[in-house]
Amino acid sequence: MASLRRGSLRSVQATSDGLQSQVDVLLKKIKQTDKRDEVYEGCIQLKKSVDETLDILHKLKKANELTNVSNYDQRKRSEERRLTGMSELLRELARRLAKERTKQKMDDIDKNTKSQAAATKQENTEDTVDVDDDEDEDEDDDGDDEDEEESDEEEDTANLFIAISDFEAQEEHDLSFKKSEILTILNEKPDGWWLGENAQGIQGLVPKTYLQVYKKYNQGTPNVADAVEDEEEEEEEEEEDDAEDAEDEEEESEPQNVKIKGSKAQSKKTQSQRIAVKKVVSELNATDVLMTMGAIPEGFRASTLAQLLAEGNEFHMSYYLQPTLTQSKLSFKDLHWDQVHGGVRPRKTHLTHMFTLWSCRMIPLPGPAVQVLSRHVRFCLFDGQRVLSNIHTIRATWQPKNPKTWTFSPRVTGILPSLLDGDCFVRSNSQSSGIGILFELGLTYIRNVTGHQGELSCGWAFLQLFTVNGDAVPHRTYEIVLNGGTPYEKGLEVDPTLSKRASLFQQMMVSRKQPKLLVKLQLPTTQMRTILNLLPDTLVGPKCYIQLLAFYRQLLADVLLKDRINMQSADLICNPVLATFPELLEQTDIFDALRSAWSEKEITLTRSVKRDQEFMKHSFVQVYHDSVYPLLRSITLPANKWADEEVEISRWKNIANFLQQSQERNGSLYGLLSPEHAYHAFDISEISYDFLGMTRKTVAVD
Repeated sequence: MASLRRGSLRSVQATSDGLQSQVDVLLKKIKQTDKRDEVYEGCIQLKKSVDETLDILHKLKKANELTNVSNYDQRKRSEERRLTGMSELLRELARRLAKERTKQKMDDIDKNTKSQAAATKQENTEDTVDVDDDEDEDEDDDGDDEDEEESDEEEDTANLFIAISDFEAQEEHDLSFKKSEILTILNEKPDGWWLGENAQGIQGLVPKTYLQVYKKYNQGTPNVADAVEDEEEEEEEEEEDDAEDAEDEEEESEPQNVKIKGSKAQSKKTQSQRIAVKKVVSELNATDVLMTMGAIPEGFRASTLAQLLAEGNEFHMSYYLQPTLTQSKLSFKDLHWDQVHGGVRPRKTHLTHMFTLWSCRMIPLPGPAVQVLSRHVRFCLFDGQRVLSNIHTIRATWQPKNPKTWTFSPRVTGILPSLLDGDCFVRSNSQSSGIGILFELGLTYIRNVTGHQGELSCGWAFLQLFTVNGDAVPHRTYEIVLNGGTPYEKGLEVDPTLSKRASLFQQMMVSRKQPKLLVKLQLPTTQMRTILNLLPDTLVGPKCYIQLLAFYRQLLADVLLKDRINMQSADLICNPVLATFPELLEQTDIFDALRSAWSEKEITLTRSVKRDQEFMKHSFVQVYHDSVYPLLRSITLPANKWADEEVEISRWKNIANFLQQSQERNGSLYGLLSPEHAYHAFDISEISYDFLGMTRKTVAVD
């Protein structure tokens, strides 16, 4: 600290940079169990240095600066936020590590005590008669019983939550409850709607945002008044711990099978998961660390929709494209044969819209501690509580001179990559009056020091599709102000500092600086609506996909409804297109290759030929085999990796090279036999369509 010259803001900034580097080194060491003590001591010493630097910063005055510093007050406040964030982070880290060390010491004491007791007991046993042995065994059994009862109590409380607000059931399977009511959670589902049970034994879905962990109650039936009182006392004593537990619980919860009430195995599993979540250092949330350091605005969060996409295929287009079985599982709910015209019977839905994503404006930037790899918008149908469709992602483009403005559908030669296409459709049969389109703006980032890569939400917007009277909203361009936090949080700003530091007059102009999303809602043309009616009842995606998705549905109808000799048969179906098309939807660049190959084929067809549905389906299958089918099994094609520019460029070069060879030699046979290309060993799944395994066995909640 002696190197700091009194009155120099730049010296403080240089010292802060050095302290920040030391903090990053500690965060790297924290995952190594054998260095926990070293990290703890480092936290104490480093926090002392940070606090000393902060004290010096507070004493700085602009008049004492040796040179003129522009925006002095703003820079000083920024430096103060950074140092304060580091101090709080180190304090919290030291507290957690101290708690872990204390727990370890207590465990060691208990272990030693039990060992001594066991040794003493063994010595006493050798000198006693058999009757005494029996008495000791009885006493030990009683002690074990008590331990088991205490363990059972702990396991039972692991699933108890207390309501922090009233909730009225909105759907048939929801469970209503009142504030301060205690619920037993049987299954923590990833969509935010958990399976709960009240004191009367009634079960139903409840929103997790209305619940708080309930930890202690008297033996017997829990008393609500006592529970509330206990919770208030606990919040006063351990407010920080409770907030941390609630955050960890929401972000780290994983889909589990429904727990059977009273099942010790499931309770132990839940308890072990909670212990894992509370592991002090290894479970530090990356978003919280960045926010504490001041590297991201307060309204940024971990991406909600990205987490749903990563948890399985439930919110992927490939899942929603498959036909849905009825409750009896004997027929399809949304795939029927048109006896008059042949092919898929068109299905009209409650809502069918097109929209164009124009731009996003005034989007705050993260700090220099992170590097942005991708800017994008994820959207889906949403009713304010649950996701009602698949989730689609659109990559944004921006100019380095104006990174706060995102645009979509740039002008390019040839076919526009579908990942950049801002023209989209939404389709649903849901009767929910609160349904609308949820847009979540996202960033894929990599932290410069640690190399950690993650997903951030930098705001969300909701476009309601029906008015309070039940009428459809007008088709026009909407300018929607972005909200901060997650879609389950209300009233938060993306960057609260805009309104906090504004004067009364400036607040009148703040709205112009608020992050906004521009989207144009449109009515599909008659021709486009005809094609959309061939698709599943619920689906969202880019406009450029519609024709090829319709071909796939037509092929499904032919294979599952027209050509099956025995409708009760569930045997595998030999059809390479049906078997691999869902894989294609997970790799947008290969799907774009199919779009390109089909576009070139269509140019050669006459108008009369295009009216022949059977010929068009046959041509589509031929193009599929000659273009993208071999690419799905290519070893020379690098594995798909999101937001990795080098991988994306390499894949495009390989795909373009293969398509060119196929076109020059009138088919993919040369590419399949050429030594330039290598493929994975043949697997029966490449040609086998298992419709029982692919179909959506449970009807989606609409």
